[in-house]
Amino acid sequence: MTTSPPRTSRRPHRRPGRGTAALTIAVLTSLALLAACAGPPKGNGGDAAALKLSATTPPARGDIDSFSWAVYAEPPTLDYTVAFDYPQNTILSNVCESLMRWTPALTTAPGLAQNASNPDPTTWVYDLRPGVRFHDGKVMTADDVVFSLGRQMDPDNAAAWAQVFQNVSAITKSGPLQVTVKLKKPDSQFPQYMATAAGVVASKAGVEAAGKNYGTTGGLACTGPFRLGTWNKGQSIELDRFDGYWGTKAKAKKAVFRVLTDPSARTNAMLSGEVDGGYLIPTESYARLRESGTGTLYFGEGLSTVNVNVTNMKGPLGDLRVRRALSLAIDRTGFVKAGLAGAGTVTNSLTTRAAWAAAPEATRKAAFDGLPPTGQDIEQAKALIKEAGATGKSLTMATSAIGQDVSLLATAVQAAGTRIGLDIRLKTIAPNAFTALFTDPEARKGIDMFPLTYYDSITDPLDLLSNFKTGAYMNFAGYSDPQYDRLVDQAAAVYPVPERLDIEAKLQHLASEQLLWIPVAEWPTAMFLNKRITGAPTTISYMYYPWAADVGAAQ
Repeated sequence: MTTSPPRTSRRPHRRPGRGTAALTIAVLTSLALLAACAGPPKGNGGDAAALKLSATTPPARGDIDSFSWAVYAEPPTLDYTVAFDYPQNTILSNVCESLMRWTPALTTAPGLAQNASNPDPTTWVYDLRPGVRFHDGKVMTADDVVFSLGRQMDPDNAAAWAQVFQNVSAITKSGPLQVTVKLKKPDSQFPQYMATAAGVVASKAGVEAAGKNYGTTGGLACTGPFRLGTWNKGQSIELDRFDGYWGTKAKAKKAVFRVLTDPSARTNAMLSGEVDGGYLIPTESYARLRESGTGTLYFGEGLSTVNVNVTNMKGPLGDLRVRRALSLAIDRTGFVKAGLAGAGTVTNSLTTRAAWAAAPEATRKAAFDGLPPTGQDIEQAKALIKEAGATGKSLTMATSAIGQDVSLLATAVQAAGTRIGLDIRLKTIAPNAFTALFTDPEARKGIDMFPLTYYDSITDPLDLLSNFKTGAYMNFAGYSDPQYDRLVDQAAAVYPVPERLDIEAKLQHLASEQLLWIPVAEWPTAMFLNKRITGAPTTISYMYYPWAADVGAAQ
């Protein structure tokens, strides 16, 4: 149940010489704010438009000794270079910090860099905060930043965020507290990703001392409001407050993340008070938690779409007619009502409408008008399968007990296939192993598609649309189209927002017409807090914002 950096993890075209090249924090902040304010689209198939979305929860009234939080899977590692899925980032965002910071309102703000400037189209300069200490007490320097970003570019690390650095030619220390990044060509996506795990700074000495064990044992050598404490494999991960933190200290002395792979167990733990809260609430539990009286179920902007990820185009799905047939046969409305408990909206778009909020009205209209239909047409779908010679062909779809959003989408696709003459077989994967679908090609062997909830890591449609460029990290099916690649490169090189989004609207149509993934629904973020605690943000910002530091006593 991922995405982006993820997905990623789950990345505006400013022509050189056109005016001055001074793109600062304020510009990035205004873009993110515009995108965050749009909220979910109004549509059929659910009542998401009626949900009250909030950026955060009431502020804490005091400190607490500890709180506990449910996660659906144990991270295989907490190495920031492979922090590509929900469990890793939900925890890591409180321990390791980036040069920039995503806020609960989905704006971009200074992080470990107190200032970022763009003196020319291919240069970004980061001025670091003085006196920031790592968890071992050592002071952060420019050398640590150069080293940390460099790990993302090291091919031996298999970094999930390497795509972000594809246009970087050099990262150098330009002062004791200054780092300069030189780009091969203008790339306005790069500075936005410095607010994600791609921009994490860790201690060079600490990472080198840990060696191959970094991320799995010992500390993480970072600067966040919490440090990694006891890791009980298969059970829990504890974070201890870091009292040497440069910013506002965490309100809780300890945060305990409980690994509860069974959705019912997670829900029961929240209802009983065994855990105090959690994100990614099982959709089948919305009503129980809302009506329980033990706490509050919140919804926030998720920048998330639920899709069928096509991972193999060497079989029947390599024929566009088969992909179109499946899209026409899926009961999206039924899935939203059952799989998302009505808390979503049917969509024919791979990107959320909120991601386009900064676009002029004409651009938004161009991006969404004329996309493939969302309604069912079984007869047309049958005809396409017959025309493609795919009747009776077998396909394998991965599923998991993570929650109804995953299991019921897989079931819906299987049912759709049955109605149009395809033999779709489900392969159940344990929640802890589901993450491997995003990182390990071996885990995807024999699988043609799987349910994917993709979240944008920045407030820009290109975050998702760039996944279909030749060689992209999440281009699991190996799709390649020179025209598409050129448009991705063109959009990434444009700094002015309106011009960039015009190009991205063309990409949206190309990806949608080819059904590279099959879009199903938009889905807000859900979070539960019991009556004991408050302060956590409700938006998808928790993936990169140190949200646990804000959690404290509700009364």
